[in-house]
Amino acid sequence: MLYNMKALLEKARESSWAVGSFSVANMEMVLGVLKAAEETQSPVILQIAEVRLKQSPLEIIGPLMVAAAKNASVPVAVHFDHGLTIDKIKQALEIGFTSVMFDGSHLPLEENIAKTKQTVELAKEYGAAVEAEIGCVGGSEDGSKDIAINCTSPAQAVEFVEKTKVDALAIAIGNAHGNYKETPHLRFDILEEIKSSVDVPLVLHGGTGILPEEFVRCRENGIKKINIATATFDNVQQSVRRAYEEGNISGYYDLQAAEVEGAYRNAIKHIEIFDCAGKAHLI
Repeated sequence: MLYNMKALLEKARESSWAVGSFSVANMEMVLGVLKAAEETQSPVILQIAEVRLKQSPLEIIGPLMVAAAKNASVPVAVHFDHGLTIDKIKQALEIGFTSVMFDGSHLPLEENIAKTKQTVELAKEYGAAVEAEIGCVGGSEDGSKDIAINCTSPAQAVEFVEKTKVDALAIAIGNAHGNYKETPHLRFDILEEIKSSVDVPLVLHGGTGILPEEFVRCRENGIKKINIATATFDNVQQSVRRAYEEGNISGYYDLQAAEVEGAYRNAIKHIEIFDCAGKAHLI
């Protein structure tokens, strides 16, 4: 069932669980994530970032994601992650994505606010939710750039939410995209201050490599959407490699099954940590 992301996150705010938002790149990843969501009766978010579109064109992967969500037996939001251009954000909305993100975290605050407000007005025409980011999550979404972490200012978070009216706010508390080079040290003091200061669900990017107990602490302190990208891609790759090494691939459909299995196992693991299993009926 295709749902607006806001409906999933607002329901999660009523308790201590969070919704897993899984980046996908092909049909097999979509099938694996939804298999896990349906098996566990969990609401889930399928997402793709603008930087990934050179490998997975939006006009091809987008309709697939929306169709899969519509045919799922659990609530599924379809999210355009890290939107960098209004043109691509609008294309995602036209395709039927139920939420979009404008990522102006690299811009001066006032410019980020102005362009986010433009995105909010556009999304209203489609009944879609909007996520934005303030502060700077480390690394780039595709792992090609080593971007320094700039933790979110709680005061600026308040100003940003008040001026933009976004539905969800991605914050930087020591998290980073890609595989961490060392154990991350999350700033829970900043998270707790932002949670007590703004009235929107918070989003954690860079979920790959964060310890389970830290995920629990995050979801108990206002993080209601947790992005998982690198772990999905890594698990799919490892699942395929393992299948070849064990002699379990004798043709294309065995390869396809190994990809689905990798995405499924990764989603199952994180759904358990996020405590969203069995929550589908609440939406």
